[in-house]
Amino acid sequence: MGSAMQQRLYILDTGFSLPDRIGSIQSCLTDGSDLQTVIGGMKHNPDGIVIDHHARRMYWTNMGAKLATNDGYLESANLDGSDRKVIVPAGNVGVFTPKQIAHAVKSNKLYWCDREGMKVMRCNPDGSEREVLVSTGSTDEDRKDTSRHCVGIAVDESRGCFYWTQKGPSKGDSGRIFRSKTDETAAPEERPREMILSGLPEPIDLEIHEETQTLFWTDRGDPPRGNSLNKISLEELAAATAEKPVKSDILARRLHEAIGLSVDHKNQKAYVTDLAGGVYSINLETKEKTVLFPELGDLTGVALVHL
Repeated sequence: MGSAMQQRLYILDTGFSLPDRIGSIQSCLTDGSDLQTVIGGMKHNPDGIVIDHHARRMYWTNMGAKLATNDGYLESANLDGSDRKVIVPAGNVGVFTPKQIAHAVKSNKLYWCDREGMKVMRCNPDGSEREVLVSTGSTDEDRKDTSRHCVGIAVDESRGCFYWTQKGPSKGDSGRIFRSKTDETAAPEERPREMILSGLPEPIDLEIHEETQTLFWTDRGDPPRGNSLNKISLEELAAATAEKPVKSDILARRLHEAIGLSVDHKNQKAYVTDLAGGVYSINLETKEKTVLFPELGDLTGVALVHL
């Protein structure tokens, strides 16, 4: 699928607006050329995707056929779509609607958020040693409270912590981003957690650059702060005071239900997808936004791979 110097995007299409709701994993070069279907016929709402560059495998979440029941599950495959495997079957450990997924390279662990499951979870790449790290609720009544819904996930192994979003109501301006330690042993309901940002329109997917301690996220809330790509310096945030607050930096606006995020830190570019089918390349220095596809499908997650 290309030379060693190339980079490719892997893009999830839920197919949600189609009559048969058949989704797929699409792949293209980072300029939008050479678009291919890697896996088709996906019936259960694929949402988050991540690449293990060492193993040359992709891992993705499926929200399931019904979003309010525990039929979500996780899969993996080679980058060409072969050797496809279910690694966390439907109905296991209360998995409802798994969303963004992240790969912690040093520990070789997969982390993901579960929206209606109201959890942050972790396992090995083969699905073993599944753990619930954070639980924000457990009952059907809890599930109705969207402030409990966990969506985006990012892991900072250099500092032994992970971040997640709790998006709140749609366009509700009450979204939050939390942080907790990876080695904490408290029960999921009692795990110490720090809220680092609040009052966000509707934060979705996360990514962190460990070296610069920069946190990036997509937000599908209303403009002017929503439907955007954002970043903030965690070091500046930690040093902020009431007299000297730190504001996040909006890198791109006018997205259309922004969801997926993958950042190429070396080349200072971010790739974002939205539910309206847009795929965008965003220059992190100039904030120039390039539309790779205006309406590719009903898009959710995106991942960048170096070939």
